[in-house]
Amino acid sequence: MTRRLIGALAIITTLLLSGCGNDYGIDQYGQKVAAERLDKQWVVINYWAEWCGPCRTEIPELNALAEQLKGQNVGVFGVNFDNVQGEELKAASEKLGIKFTVLAQNPDGIFEIPRSEALPVTYIIDDKGKVREQLMGEQTAAGVLAKLKALRG
Repeated sequence: MTRRLIGALAIITTLLLSGCGNDYGIDQYGQKVAAERLDKQWVVINYWAEWCGPCRTEIPELNALAEQLKGQNVGVFGVNFDNVQGEELKAASEKLGIKFTVLAQNPDGIFEIPRSEALPVTYIIDDKGKVREQLMGEQTAAGVLAKLKALRG
C-alpha cells in the first residue's frame, strides 16, 4: 500500500512539474531551451536565412545586442526562416557567426508571430508573451535597444 502511494505521488509530482512552462525545443547545438529563458521576460526574435544578404550584415549587430542585454531580463534568439534542422542548422549558424541562441523550432504558434515573406525581420515580444513590435529589414543593436527602452517604459 505504501509503495503504491509513493509511486502515485511520484507520478503526480512529475506531471505537475512537467506542466510548469513550455520548453522551446532545442537550439542549434541540440541543447534544450528551457522555458525560463523565454517566459516572463522580454524577447527579441530574429528570423534569418543563409541566402539573405541583409541578414548576414545584421548578425554582428544582433550578437552585440545579445551581449549588451545579458542579465537584463531580455533574451535575443534567432529562427532560421528555411526551417533547417540538426547539423545543417548548426553549420548555417556557425557560417554566419551567430553567437546568440537559434531556436530549432519556430515559436510562432506560442507567441502568435505573423509569418513574414520578407527578411530579415525581428520581433520584440513583451514579458507577457505578446508581440509588441515587428521590425522589418536590417537592424542595429542601438536601434533595437532604443525600441526596447521605449516599449518597456
